[in-house]
Amino acid sequence: MPSPGRTPALIRAVRPRQWVKNLLVFFAPAAAGELHHASVFLHALGAFGLFCLAASGTYLVNDVLDAANDRRHPTKRHRPVASGDLPARTALAVGIPMVLAAVLLAWPLAGWQLVVVVGCYVALTSTYSVWLKREPVIELAAVAGCYVLRAIAGGVATSVPLSNWFLIVASFGSLLVVCGKRLAEFEQLGQRRGDHREVLASYSANFLKAALLLSAAVTVTAYCLWAFDHVGVGHHVGHHPIWFELSIVPFVLGILYVLRPLENGEGDAPEEMAWHDRRLQAIGLVWLVLMIVAVYG
Repeated sequence: MPSPGRTPALIRAVRPRQWVKNLLVFFAPAAAGELHHASVFLHALGAFGLFCLAASGTYLVNDVLDAANDRRHPTKRHRPVASGDLPARTALAVGIPMVLAAVLLAWPLAGWQLVVVVGCYVALTSTYSVWLKREPVIELAAVAGCYVLRAIAGGVATSVPLSNWFLIVASFGSLLVVCGKRLAEFEQLGQRRGDHREVLASYSANFLKAALLLSAAVTVTAYCLWAFDHVGVGHHVGHHPIWFELSIVPFVLGILYVLRPLENGEGDAPEEMAWHDRRLQAIGLVWLVLMIVAVYG
């Protein structure tokens, strides 16, 4: 166990502010119109907790593996492990049990299916840390896959079927965020970008911007197709499809609003944008209201 003096550093190292990413587990049951059921909500909440546990554990382990590179980064060098505030041994002693606990606790929550999803998340993050992060393009897909597995876990934990359009939106929306993060690193690190992240030397700004726009285009197209699919998830008798269709407007505006800072190389911390950008929060609230009316109205 960490000493009391190490506790603040440990709290920073598990990155509780990034737990906002784990809200993806609520998306599938919410879109299916099932989240108002107590049992469904509690299972989704349990999956949220599991991914907070698994993600924080992998952050600790990955910070130990990436400590040398993080010390060459202008902001990541302040991370507790890289800065020396948290010993690597302590990070591993806490992180590994957290990861194992997340996998084991998935069984009583939703059976072997959720164990597989959480296990795949842990395996993907581990493989990324030791190998995939050096492979151009593949590493983008690997990081995006970690987001998608969160969304899949929500459906598995609540026994909600996942539509094809939902998976496409989740996949390319995740890729959009990852490309934005890479472009931010590419712009901020300048000529030393390869010293911190080797794979950045394989990219160009034009390539990352093209990947950004391609991901945004596929995300918007898939969402529109889902919204206009009157037999899609969440469409029941008495629910007029116009509310699904109207939700396209704030969704597209949100994508465009996010694209602006991402293309300017300011997407290194998308979770901070979600926490602090009031305009983006307002757009998200309008979209959420329309979705609530469409699915639950």
